Amino acid sequence: MELLNFVWIFFIFVSLAPLVRQKIIESARRKLMVELEQKRGTRVIALIHRQESMSILGFPVARFIDIQDSEEILRAIKLTNPQVPIDLILHTPGGLVLASAQIAAALSKHPGKVTVFVPHYAMSGGTLLALAADEIVMDENAVLGPVDPQIGQYPAASILKVLEQKDPNKIDDETMILADMSRKALNQVKDTIVEIACCHYKQDQAERIADTLATGNWTHDYPISVQHAKELGLTVTTDMPVDIYKLMNLYPQAQSRRPSVDYVPLPYRTPPALPDGSKTKD
Repeated sequence: MELLNFVWIFFIFVSLAPLVRQKIIESARRKLMVELEQKRGTRVIALIHRQESMSILGFPVARFIDIQDSEEILRAIKLTNPQVPIDLILHTPGGLVLASAQIAAALSKHPGKVTVFVPHYAMSGGTLLALAADEIVMDENAVLGPVDPQIGQYPAASILKVLEQKDPNKIDDETMILADMSRKALNQVKDTIVEIACCHYKQDQAERIADTLATGNWTHDYPISVQHAKELGLTVTTDMPVDIYKLMNLYPQAQSRRPSVDYVPLPYRTPPALPDGSKTKD
């Protein structure tokens, strides 16, 4: 009987441990966000997408910007005094154009200063959000990405290339329909980028940015570095607060059976001591 009770207690503990751990992490996030808000005098909003693991089957599910994200961020902006600056911490592979455009429009209309922090990457729709900011703060190794629309599994710009390179009489009806959708999607995305970017950039510069990012100059996962972003004319700095990195640590990636990256998580101000018998270069 005692063994059975022990088994039940162990089972309950194992079941509740992840929930307790999650609550502790959420509490730490809120505490750090409050501290960051007090230091900077801003409203801090985090839009962070991690790959998550389903509880039953265990396979990874990619997160992206969706309608729920847009609803939550629009509410957060509504709750913010118009004169209070907004800090948006952005870590995302992109997502729905509709959701990204809604968030970007709301950010661009906010009277207070809007700063977007990109500690690692903000691709596709995430880049659209960055264009709505008065200032983009990126880690030296962080990247943005193209905002070219995708039709199904193909880039819209690539579908249109088919019409340019092939006799229309030899193109099937489905491809012609996809090409029509692609043309509309490209025009819509370019217009959206111009509308958002015009809040912080001159008209001709906004049009140039839209043409560069939306028309398929690169593959959809092309990394736009800090230097490249500056060359495009974006307002980018690299003065990333340390607290942003601390906050990112509180959004852990779903654990796999074996970590693919491992290291001693300590800053080395001097070279570590070498084992006996090792030689150093003179």
